[in-house]
Amino acid sequence: MLQTTTIRFLKDLKKNNQKAWFDNHRKEYENAKQDFGNFIQFLIDRHSKKDPTIGALKAKDCLFRINRDIRFAKDKSPYKTNFGASINRGGKKSVFAGYYFHCEPGESFVGGGIWMPMPAETKQIRQEIDYGFDEFKKIISGKKFKSVYGGDLYRGEDASLKKPPQGFEKDNPAAEYLKLKIWLVMKPVSDAELSAKELGKTALEAFEALQPLLQFINRIWE
Repeated sequence: MLQTTTIRFLKDLKKNNQKAWFDNHRKEYENAKQDFGNFIQFLIDRHSKKDPTIGALKAKDCLFRINRDIRFAKDKSPYKTNFGASINRGGKKSVFAGYYFHCEPGESFVGGGIWMPMPAETKQIRQEIDYGFDEFKKIISGKKFKSVYGGDLYRGEDASLKKPPQGFEKDNPAAEYLKLKIWLVMKPVSDAELSAKELGKTALEAFEALQPLLQFINRIWE
């Protein structure tokens, strides 16, 4: 579970997203960051018993900075209003697909996958899905996967091409998954769940359901 003070800090930050306010509340930020980091380390330590590829990770390898890159953004708010952690073999900047936990009051979720890989990696993932579509389909239609994620991947506006990529026919059985640019799943987490004792169990069950899909993708680079 996360402390209610961590959730309150993020709510307050959303209302006061200014450097002066942040500087005056830096202690609350440090406490909230530590709390979130402790939770991520708990997830790593527990889930690495089932997925040893993440066993060497520390929370600091997985947490994203709270500062926003505003150089080319219309929104000049200096800070993110969430804590996020990408638990990937090799750390958050590695090529591997991984687990993700996003803590943002009203918009929290657990899940993971791979977000906008580079063209070469995107091509490899599509080829793997094409070659092993029966296996891929079995994974995402599995009972555990469906119970957690609903049996499909993220379908946001930015997630897919309008037609199959070059080299694949439109009648390819895997076409809807070959068009994807993002292979991601998400399970919403309510604000009440963030501070509930069962949060760790909820996240670990989501990670376990996701693990076969990550193994399918990551074997490309093994």
